[in-house]
Amino acid sequence: MKHKLLITLLGLSLLFTACSSAGNAATATPEAIPPVIADSTIIAEGRVEPLRYAEIAFNASGVVSEVLVEEGQSVKKGELLIRLGGESNTQYAAAQFEVAEAQKALNDLLNGADADLAQAVIDLKEAREEHKEAEQYLNYLKNSPKVPQSETFLYYIHTQKGADYRMRTKHWRGPAPEGWIVEAENEVALKQASVDKAQRTYDRMKENGVDSDQLAVLEAELTAAKAKLAAFEVVAPFDGMVANLNAKAGSSINPGEIAVTVADFSNWLIETTDLTEIDVVELAEDEPVSVTLDALPDVELKGTILSIGQTYGENQGDVVYDVSVLLTDAHPAMRWGMTASVAFENEE
Repeated sequence: MKHKLLITLLGLSLLFTACSSAGNAATATPEAIPPVIADSTIIAEGRVEPLRYAEIAFNASGVVSEVLVEEGQSVKKGELLIRLGGESNTQYAAAQFEVAEAQKALNDLLNGADADLAQAVIDLKEAREEHKEAEQYLNYLKNSPKVPQSETFLYYIHTQKGADYRMRTKHWRGPAPEGWIVEAENEVALKQASVDKAQRTYDRMKENGVDSDQLAVLEAELTAAKAKLAAFEVVAPFDGMVANLNAKAGSSINPGEIAVTVADFSNWLIETTDLTEIDVVELAEDEPVSVTLDALPDVELKGTILSIGQTYGENQGDVVYDVSVLLTDAHPAMRWGMTASVAFENEE
């Protein structure tokens, strides 16, 4: 009987304790849960590229005779880089001879006529070309929504040694400023005045001067001869650096085979190809971005969105668009082709 009473009392005690614990748990104040803030940053992968580059090939086949540059060498626009020779020497010599003959025929025509009239013909042609270029530039400023522009400004920062002044250049693309258009219109008017003056001079001297039709024919022949000669030569298309050199003296090369790559490393781009259609609608040109190179993880570079592709591609079932970022910072260790992570701040 005592055992039964003890068991009964023990059971009641446990039941009371459980009920008390349940009551205390029911009345406990719950802890506050902090709100979750979604990160609106869009991350994309990209590669480092120079602002512009050209992969140059020969239009003719033959054996490389001269390589006048080395990789890493700076070059100027129009500078001769490589020339074909060897088995193509005969063709090259023929092209040189054709240029010389065309130039001689043109010189004979000009020298055989009155010098003033010859100069008038040349002046009129140049005036017309300059007027055409001025008109094309004006139309470009009026019609293009993406005219490259830049602005350099001075700012100062506080350092341990005091104030320090820095220069920064901002690059962007947009409609041309009104002042640019006004200047271009004035330039067109000046070029038209030059054309009118040159035309009057030419008309006055035409009676006994050079046959303009014959002059046009000889100039066209000279241009064609120079084009044939250019097929055996590679020249720099702009100021830059020899980034890659495939041609070697004595080796054969075929038409279309890349002989040399010239790049302009004065500015850098990050080209991304994995931004989806959902991402790009949140982006706009000229917006700031942050860039980190995989090879330099501790260095953060700044840039702006230069352009957003108008055509699409597909990547693992996603519709993606190319986005170009113009870096406003640079690092001496940067190299063409390095992989980068680009952070686009999606401000909502």
